[in-house]
Amino acid sequence: AWQTGEWGINTLTNLPMLTLSLAIMMKLGLAPLHFWMPEVLQGISLPTGLILSTWQKIAPMALLIQTSHLINLNLTIALGLASILIGGWGGISQTQLRKIMAFSSIGHLGWIIIVLKFDPQLSLFNFILYLIMTSAMFLSLINISATKILDISISWSKTPALTTTIMLILLSLAGLPPLTGFAPKLLIVTELVKQNATLLASSIMLISMLALFFYLRLAYIVTMTLPPNTPNSLLTWRTPHPTHLPTAIINVMALILLPLTPTLLLL
Repeated sequence: AWQTGEWGINTLTNLPMLTLSLAIMMKLGLAPLHFWMPEVLQGISLPTGLILSTWQKIAPMALLIQTSHLINLNLTIALGLASILIGGWGGISQTQLRKIMAFSSIGHLGWIIIVLKFDPQLSLFNFILYLIMTSAMFLSLINISATKILDISISWSKTPALTTTIMLILLSLAGLPPLTGFAPKLLIVTELVKQNATLLASSIMLISMLALFFYLRLAYIVTMTLPPNTPNSLLTWRTPHPTHLPTAIINVMALILLPLTPTLLLL
């Protein structure tokens, strides 16, 4: 404001913009400013974790998109690569689902930040898909009251349909086709190749294999392992569960939006 005579976020100079960017990225939980997020998410309940992972990231992301033309390209690439790496590496050895979702969030936001300078609208679209998939996962975990890997490994006997859906949501978060999560990775890699950043696109695809490993590990545990049980019957006594319409809707959106991606991009 002293140099330009205006009070506006779109008129910031280099140093204030760098400071603002780092502050916002810390709020988002991007690596290497991510250390608070896994511990905080582990210490709160699942509904609060849902709010922290989705709703509270909307305002910081809106500020970043609004100032994307001023943000430093090297900063976004460095923090994006670090976030994808830490998000995959940190989640491999975790057994607590909330910590796994924290590292998943870090990795997904890394993908979004990398393409922010090149195409802010694409970052916004990918952020919306991130909100949908993360909300679907948290709502599903809330319905079965699962906070550890052990909890979802024994949930099949009580809620087989929801457990199968959780497995598909995990594969969607991993970015496997033909699920919704494949769209962000496809669009981001395509945009980077168009910008002659083929090496960067190849690097983030290779690094994302770390995250793919723990997503597949979780999906395997959910659907293909049988925990030790002493009863003779395979199924435990099941009481009727109320239908959660919001969970059903968000789960469907987290799985089958890929064919609608071209239409959504035109909106």
